[in-house]
Amino acid sequence: MTKDTKAESDTLIWMDRLARGDVARVGGKNASLGEMLQALTARGIRVPPGFATTAEAYRRYITANDLGKVLTQVLGEMDSHHLTLAEAGREIRARITRGKWPEDIEAEIRAAYRRLAEETGQAEPSVAVRSSATAEDLPDASFAGQQETFLNIRGETALLAACRRCYASLFTDRAITYRQLKGFDHFEVALSIGVQLMVRSDIGGSGVMFSLDTESGFDKLVLINAAWGLGENVVQGAVSPDEYQVYKPFLDRPGTVPILHKALGAKEIKMVYGSGDGAPTRNVPTSKAERARFVLSDDEILDLARAAVLIEQHYGQPMDMEWAKDGETGLVYIVQARPETVQSRSEVGVFRTYTLGKTGEKLLSGLSVGGAVASGEVCLIETAAEIDRFVDGSVLVTSTTDPDWVPIMKRAAAIVTDHGGRTSHAAIISRELGVPAIVGTGNATEVLHDGQQITVSCAEGDEGAIYEGTAEVSITETHLDAVPETRTQVMLNIANPAAAARWWRLPADGVGLARMEFVVSNEVKVHPLALTRYDQLEPGEARDAIDRLTQGYKDRTEYFVDSLAMGLSRIAATWYPNPTIVRMSDFKTNEYADLLGGRAFEPAEENPMIGFRGASRYYSDGYRDGFALECRAIHRLRERMGFDNVVVMIPFCRTVQEADRVLEVMADNGLRRGENGLQVYVMCEIPSNVIQAEALAERFDGFSIGSNDLTQLTLGIDRDSEALSGLFDERDPAVLWMIETVIAKARKAGRKIGLCGQAPSNDPDFARLLVKAGIDTISVTPDSFLAVKAHVAEAEKDG
Repeated sequence: MTKDTKAESDTLIWMDRLARGDVARVGGKNASLGEMLQALTARGIRVPPGFATTAEAYRRYITANDLGKVLTQVLGEMDSHHLTLAEAGREIRARITRGKWPEDIEAEIRAAYRRLAEETGQAEPSVAVRSSATAEDLPDASFAGQQETFLNIRGETALLAACRRCYASLFTDRAITYRQLKGFDHFEVALSIGVQLMVRSDIGGSGVMFSLDTESGFDKLVLINAAWGLGENVVQGAVSPDEYQVYKPFLDRPGTVPILHKALGAKEIKMVYGSGDGAPTRNVPTSKAERARFVLSDDEILDLARAAVLIEQHYGQPMDMEWAKDGETGLVYIVQARPETVQSRSEVGVFRTYTLGKTGEKLLSGLSVGGAVASGEVCLIETAAEIDRFVDGSVLVTSTTDPDWVPIMKRAAAIVTDHGGRTSHAAIISRELGVPAIVGTGNATEVLHDGQQITVSCAEGDEGAIYEGTAEVSITETHLDAVPETRTQVMLNIANPAAAARWWRLPADGVGLARMEFVVSNEVKVHPLALTRYDQLEPGEARDAIDRLTQGYKDRTEYFVDSLAMGLSRIAATWYPNPTIVRMSDFKTNEYADLLGGRAFEPAEENPMIGFRGASRYYSDGYRDGFALECRAIHRLRERMGFDNVVVMIPFCRTVQEADRVLEVMADNGLRRGENGLQVYVMCEIPSNVIQAEALAERFDGFSIGSNDLTQLTLGIDRDSEALSGLFDERDPAVLWMIETVIAKARKAGRKIGLCGQAPSNDPDFARLLVKAGIDTISVTPDSFLAVKAHVAEAEKDG
């Protein structure tokens, strides 16, 4: 091999000579790396250089050391139960690692390593030695993580030893079990070894990236997990990583920052190089500063997401990628790319919805994987050495998993881990097996105990919950292939951003009601005035909690604006470009008081339902600066993040004069109706709204009927009163007159009008009355969408 020529043989090929068609020669992992080096380097995708041994090299190694007879004999004894899986695997691995290299193959590996040394100017460059099975990452099976990777390998002797260990890892207990599970012949699978220049992510960061949402299959998202140090901790789920979500369609829009979600992970440890050249890697604790800050800047998040889109476009399918950031140069590299193998194969026409009924005490929460619910007895296992005592059908509870755990994971009712993110080993395998899992609970192994009956719920959004005992659960199958077309638009009521993407396949006409207050209470958690008037807070638990949440923000109000804008963006993105109607905050005073720091700023009211709520707060000195933060969040959502489909809606607007004052305050805060296409709607939930509909139509672009409050105030019934519950009826003639009258007035004024109350969700036949009255849109809860859509179609057909 000369300095100017990269030699190629039957047993060793440089990666930039490989392409995706070379899977049979070098496995899916190495073929994909070569494909990217050849096709995507010119488009800005950085891939570390390296070389690969071929499947032929593996077969020659096996033959040269007469290992075929060993494999046949030992695997046969395992099949006949004369050897256990552990005994068979240990014997095969020992024989492989003691083997000798054919002289020509050893010479080629040494020469290629020297070539890397010449190109880097290092005497002994540090390399990653990765296994790539020739059956790896095929569409019907994900072999990811089944074989070993060895990092920070220096020197020719150490490299040859690591390559032997890669060959041996083809026969780890987990790899043997996995091939049996998937029906692969042990002798038909060969191993290629990829040798790549190490990226100094030990002093930088690394992680995993998917070009779709791993839970819902939503194909317009890029999901990124990140941690400090080398990437094995993220893959193995040994840390709780940062999580970022990016909206793909806006990545090429100049000046737009479409980051939908940023969650700070605990990042408890990081994997670094061992002390001394070529020493094994080791884990060390992260510093408080590292745990408190994100691994990636916004620009780096967006650059990585763009890389994911380029890779997905090139391969023509959703992709699962690993990345690494060099701490010396600041450059980010793609170190692995393979097809995503779960959501891309899921049945798109049908999905199941799990709805919880009565539950026991909530014990823990974490990141949910899958949308199912499962109950069972806890089987708490601390280490892989104890997996033999796992009880089939129980809930596996452990600190973290790696591929050694796969044999019992597939037999579990559910899986719960202390550590890990949405792209950890536990999450990926649970998804593939269809087993619900909650990862990153923090302390499940301390709180739960063997034999305890629990329910694992992944049906409540991104945050999964673990309940004491066996919960009541109902399962609904949704079929999308027979959804009728309707003139009347049917939209969705969405409160929880984390659950929005689960419904993305529903053919909804947009979101008719996005409840801001839910996002504030669940994602922001802080009363806005506790941020604008922070100096008025008394020392105590609430102030300490606010300090923790706003850590890293020089201006605490930016925390509120950021969190609210990103929370709402996850709803607006799901059905873009269809409209998302965001109702400004409609907490009652007692609900505002429950936010962190809220009690210092909220009055006590006898009847908050008809008290200081809605529009009256927005221009009041008692809340005006809090409303300004809400306006800033909407402005950021529309102008900086790009979601111009967002429509603003004002709740509980009692008078025309109040409408004018609110619109004036909005304009003062950058939200002027009509500017940059901004539409402003008003809720119709007070009898005065019906009476003054003509005047309100001059000030607003549309109406949305809130049937709950309109019924309450028309009939004079507290909707929360058990004593009067029998009288609360949206079909009462007085309520129907209100609804029919405001629909007629809105249509006459040329304004849009819809209904976003609970009535059509609870009673889909109520939709017939609305269609007959001439409603433009009906907004319902996702689980009732299909039933309401069917009733609307029938009503339109009946005329």
